[in-house]
Amino acid sequence: MSSEHDDLESLYGALFDEVPILRSRSALAELSGGLTNRNIKVTTPERTLVARISSNSSSLLAIDRQSEYINSQRAARAGVGAQVCDYLSGKGLLVIDFITGKTFSADDVAANLPRIAASVRTLHAGERFDRDFDMFEIQQRYLSIVNERGFRLPDGYLDLAERFAQIHRAFTATDTGTVPCNNDLLPANFIDDGQKIWLIDYEYSGNNDPCFELGNIWSEAELEFAALEELVGAYYGGARADKLARAWLFAQVAKYGWTLWASIQDSISELDFDFWEWGMLKYESMREVISSTRADSLLAAL
Repeated sequence: MSSEHDDLESLYGALFDEVPILRSRSALAELSGGLTNRNIKVTTPERTLVARISSNSSSLLAIDRQSEYINSQRAARAGVGAQVCDYLSGKGLLVIDFITGKTFSADDVAANLPRIAASVRTLHAGERFDRDFDMFEIQQRYLSIVNERGFRLPDGYLDLAERFAQIHRAFTATDTGTVPCNNDLLPANFIDDGQKIWLIDYEYSGNNDPCFELGNIWSEAELEFAALEELVGAYYGGARADKLARAWLFAQVAKYGWTLWASIQDSISELDFDFWEWGMLKYESMREVISSTRADSLLAAL
């Protein structure tokens, strides 16, 4: 047995023993990529599972673990999420099936945009989720936490408030409803099993504008504008200037909000990760374009 297994067993063995399906475990290994959880691959004689152990910072980050559990089940029923095997309310433990396949990189996202659009459409056509997700509201919640706790705020951040209020007003005037969205589809949350692309991690899931989902996918993979045109066209079955504009603007809204998420994590997380640098990269890339002529023309195209 590996030293990693022994270390994880000493940390989580008692917790895992509370879940019948995990009691016959023969191997434990930590999976990379989680920024708010520890994800442990659990091998048993019958199957391979993932035990997701959440941090204590969930409420500050606008994560509702009960909603995550419910929405994960609904995503599984839609056919694009992993099967949920167990959940310990109050213990921060969610157990799902391990999906064997290729975890995407940004290059993989760029090479598979039509297939990604198909999986996203499938999710969006499924049961509505347990709660709504509105990045404008969440950004205000994050900002209150940052201000109340004296966390760091990027230079010039508050100067952009009126620009995003303008975008919010434009979105409200052209609203077309919401669908069940993952809202956090960074490249590592796509897994390709060779037949279809699975969508994992429903921490931030909620009913939202589908263009937020598309814009956030594009933003997280840091792709060129042409890739967003391809993704939006694949999702809607053809070119849609209004939806392209909406997705691009939502990508900037996402960065505006995730910047504050990074500030909070920088101050409270125990993970060995430079959250501030991660957030500043998003912030600077957004700030470079949010007042540009492209932004103005896309606002006019809504």
